[in-house]
Amino acid sequence: MSLNMTNLYHVFSEHLKAEKPLFLNRDQQCEATYGALDSRSAQYAGALLKAGLEPGDRVAVQIEKSYENIYLYCGCLRAGLIYLPLNTAYQASELSHFINDAKPKLFVIDPAASTAHLDQLDHQVQTLTLDQEGFGSLRDWVDASPAHQEIFPSQNHDVAVIVYTSGTTGLPKGAMISHGNLVSNVRTLRSAWGWTEHDVMLHTLPIFHVHGLFVGLHLPLLSNSPVILMASFNADSVIKALPHATVFMGVPTYYTRLLSSGISPKDCANMRLFTSGSAPLLSQTFTDWEQATGTTILERYGMTETGMNTSNPLEGQRKKGTVGPPLPGVECRAVDASGMDVAPGETGDLWVRGENVFHGYWQNAEKTAESFTDQGPVHGFFKTGDLASIDPEGYVTIVGRNKDLIISGGLNVYPKEIELLIDQLDGVLESAVIGLPHPDFGESVCAVIVPTRENDRSEDDIISLLKADIANFKVPKHVFFIPELPRNTMGKVQKNELRTRFSPPITS
Repeated sequence: MSLNMTNLYHVFSEHLKAEKPLFLNRDQQCEATYGALDSRSAQYAGALLKAGLEPGDRVAVQIEKSYENIYLYCGCLRAGLIYLPLNTAYQASELSHFINDAKPKLFVIDPAASTAHLDQLDHQVQTLTLDQEGFGSLRDWVDASPAHQEIFPSQNHDVAVIVYTSGTTGLPKGAMISHGNLVSNVRTLRSAWGWTEHDVMLHTLPIFHVHGLFVGLHLPLLSNSPVILMASFNADSVIKALPHATVFMGVPTYYTRLLSSGISPKDCANMRLFTSGSAPLLSQTFTDWEQATGTTILERYGMTETGMNTSNPLEGQRKKGTVGPPLPGVECRAVDASGMDVAPGETGDLWVRGENVFHGYWQNAEKTAESFTDQGPVHGFFKTGDLASIDPEGYVTIVGRNKDLIISGGLNVYPKEIELLIDQLDGVLESAVIGLPHPDFGESVCAVIVPTRENDRSEDDIISLLKADIANFKVPKHVFFIPELPRNTMGKVQKNELRTRFSPPITS
């Protein structure tokens, strides 16, 4: 075994305590230990290698969250295979792109899923099944296979996981996340968030996403701490389970639903940490949560390609509306079009650099080269595509996506600035500001608003109120009211859908 081994599972196993509970049910009863994880993942590794897979081969997985899914993930790590998680909502046409692009050796699917489309693919792939209860043809194969105890000596740059981006601006790209990236990030987070073996994670996130997989699971696995694993988020079930947990990770939608369900300080008495990510947390939600529970949400910032980049502090000021300063070992810069740092508090393109940052996109050297800086002292910064400001104390505020920047009449309009103002208005639950095509200005600033039940605001009312606070070129020219904003599974507002919905071009 290599002395320089960076294999993520090897790092998990270095201090593994077999008798420690891993999975708890809602009554705090142990359903699986860390010893079970070690033995079961070895069986999965053995079965996959027996099936002819070799280190570096891809294993695509589109199955529901379960204990066996996690054992499969750890088995892939142990065997040096590349785990490729896929959103369970993806349809046949989307899957075709992933399978043809990644060319996995094995595709694990739900027994109820159709495989008819797979016969039409350029790349033919073997399929096995695994359902939410942990049963299927893969489980049968694993049960009949010998365990493989050895851990493949993966090195720092060896790819552990390929995660496909959302593809809002073209076909999804496969981000290659290395063992070294994952080890660096989880160790940094454990220190930053004070994680110990005594923590209990209440896990309601999907595990096909970096939030639920890399953050929500890696931290307990590194610390030998228990997990209450829920198949999905349900506000009432979460409130019942919180007294048995110490840490909860969510997206903003989770917190608004918990507030609507009447969460109280008593429910949170045992909790030491609530974190939020994957989408911006409204300042109002931050404040409402403090008032309702007596606890403060810790907001942080990460992305598929980098894992976690910044975090508000565990101890110290958690600034509302910010995602905190860079984590140790991570550099963040807000730059102008020429790559020069903007002044503190000014908006610029966010670049990040650190051991957490991925090394490139799968079979896409051109896009990889475009995404990184390659000159002098700024060599190796990843261009996140996010717009941000950094205050004099180093706290980062995400303003929006570069692709969401609105250029109206040659002037830059940052949607987040306007959304914050709209969200403060009575009668407004939340908003999204988008640019729509305009024959004269290029783009017209428009607001999409979800009203409260008591709302009596009109389009003219909203526009009039905003004119008192911001320059006229930033004021929405049109306001649309809808029951809810379209979001992806991680709570991010899908502005591309809104732009499509409210086109054709506005002419006035």
